[in-house]
Amino acid sequence: MTEQSAHQTGAGILRIGLGIMFIAHGLLKVLVFTPAGTIGFFESVGFAGFLAWPVMVGEILGGAVLLSGAYTRLTSLTLLPITLGAVFVHMGNGWVFNAPNGGWEYPAFLSLAVLAQIFLGAGAFALKLGPLPGMPAVLAR
Repeated sequence: MTEQSAHQTGAGILRIGLGIMFIAHGLLKVLVFTPAGTIGFFESVGFAGFLAWPVMVGEILGGAVLLSGAYTRLTSLTLLPITLGAVFVHMGNGWVFNAPNGGWEYPAFLSLAVLAQIFLGAGAFALKLGPLPGMPAVLAR
């Protein structure tokens, strides 16, 4: 395996893992916590309740787009505020995620993984689509 193919494979594995994780977290909010429960949680931590909707939709659709490998950098850039918001929410709970109400290390790790994906691009196993109108070509990968 060449260095380039190893890089592409690693970027693809990271993208697929992030895609699965975002879909799982979005579906958790919809199917387990329910939209009403998720809205209530958002309000309980100081966010406007309506923000729960773009987060749920963003996680599910963003995860699906990441799985496809299309527009990986743009999608990752769009998902970064969601992971940073989760860091903010869990910051006061301590470091470890098994702390009451969850710690902040997992959302921080996800933020770094999404940031790495922005720099790495789609990697292997990805759809190869051209940029959308007006989109810089670098964001299409």
